[in-house]
Amino acid sequence: MTSIMSVFSTDEKVYLPLRLKSTRRYGSPLEEIRLMLLETSTNYASLGKTMKLLKNSALLLFILLLTYPAPVCIAKDQSSSLDLARELNQAFVEVAEKVSPMVVVITVVQKPSPAFSDDQENDPYEGLPREFRRYFRRQFEEAPPEKSQGEGSGIIIRPNGYILTNRHVVEDAESIEARLQDGRAFKATLRGADPQSDLAVIKIDAAGLPVATLADSSKTRVGEFAIAIGAPYSFDYTVTYGHVSAKSRSNVIPAFDGGAIMDQDFIQTDANINPGNSGGPLVNINGEVIGVNTLIHGLHTGIGFAIPSNLVREVADQIIASGKFTRAWLGVEIRALRDEPDFRALVKTPDAGVVVRSIVPNGPAAKSDLKPSDIITAIEGHSVSTPQQVRSEIRSRKIGQPVTLDVIRSGKNIQVKVTPAEFIEPATIIASSRTPAQEPETNALGITPHVLTRELADQFGAEVTDGVLVMAVDNGSLAAQKGIKPGDIITSINQQAVANPKQFREALKKADLKKGVIITLVSKNTARFEILKEE
Repeated sequence: MTSIMSVFSTDEKVYLPLRLKSTRRYGSPLEEIRLMLLETSTNYASLGKTMKLLKNSALLLFILLLTYPAPVCIAKDQSSSLDLARELNQAFVEVAEKVSPMVVVITVVQKPSPAFSDDQENDPYEGLPREFRRYFRRQFEEAPPEKSQGEGSGIIIRPNGYILTNRHVVEDAESIEARLQDGRAFKATLRGADPQSDLAVIKIDAAGLPVATLADSSKTRVGEFAIAIGAPYSFDYTVTYGHVSAKSRSNVIPAFDGGAIMDQDFIQTDANINPGNSGGPLVNINGEVIGVNTLIHGLHTGIGFAIPSNLVREVADQIIASGKFTRAWLGVEIRALRDEPDFRALVKTPDAGVVVRSIVPNGPAAKSDLKPSDIITAIEGHSVSTPQQVRSEIRSRKIGQPVTLDVIRSGKNIQVKVTPAEFIEPATIIASSRTPAQEPETNALGITPHVLTRELADQFGAEVTDGVLVMAVDNGSLAAQKGIKPGDIITSINQQAVANPKQFREALKKADLKKGVIITLVSKNTARFEILKEE
């Protein structure tokens, strides 16, 4: 290609034709320019003009030296970027090829449930004539119950056939099948499950299986690559990737859905996870399992959660060894102090800690001096600021061996000893539905207080203790909004003990409902506290 570049002298314009081609007959660019200048200089009659030309040509040469190598550098940069992209692409391919043989597809047939139950809240045939109701009920009773089928994923963790998955994948299973990547399918048996971590181990009759490597999840960093492998929507061995978005997510499962007693120390990821990924691995760029994919926050949100591999290892090893995971617990419902703004506004609190919201009846803490509204700041000298930190500190403690809690109560630092016991699912205690005659007295809380007597305690199914009996609760009142019911026993107001209605009224007069009032009570033999506040 021929190019014309203008070079200006002081008194005239000189055009110098430069033919820059991909193939040069002179060799190097500098040699071509030198010869071209010599050829051109002979066309000028005077030496002065030749000198002017050489002067201007020197400027041109300097410009060419600056600009000519640029296309070569750009090409090198582009080539380098493409090489980096190819290496990253190859890394993902190698991870998928390495890990997929260690992943299994789990198919579960769940135990059948009756199509119709007498204790069903909503009778679908209510309103029909009695004869029709009997007919349809008989049809359902005679029909064989339908079986439902589910699917999830699993991870091979032992060469002799132990496979890790989520508990909810195999819950209520009548039969379990595990299918390997090579197409082989095996009947599986449940070795054991742990509801609090939502982990389970199943066993197939096989040997020489490839085994996944569990990483040290404490070394996992936010921002690093995360790759999910599983069977979403029955699309087996689907590979998606993203990043570790966050660690130690603890308020994922709400308390009313069992979150208050569950291990919640999730790794958050934006790798695409869908139904069917449950129980499958979340791995790093080295192909090591950093977590077990467990749940998502809505569909197509890019917010998924995985159980960290360190907890997975602890639970799985014990289940394989003994068929169950034995965990110690304190028997308390707790919340992080930072999640209790109303409580912090009413009580002088430390910078960090966990608040005892309630104490499970007959649990370990119920046999200690621990009380609702206590603030736990440390366990055996180890600082705690979240419920998960408390669970992690207690989970593997020796059953029956006391632990020392650093507690702040009413602004004072004290120590409370609690002896952890083996975790038992808290039983639901149903109180008597009988309601005695109500006393006319009421207040801003919407509570009718009464002296607690033996007869009233028996009538409500409560135990006699120091406190005031709630005889009635006004509909829509502050107390009703917080779930306070007739038969509950109020033991303190703003951490001031009340043993009779008079003390109750005096304590209530000192309270400011606009700031909030701390009501400590015993409900269905469970001690807890609530904050009542006018909005």
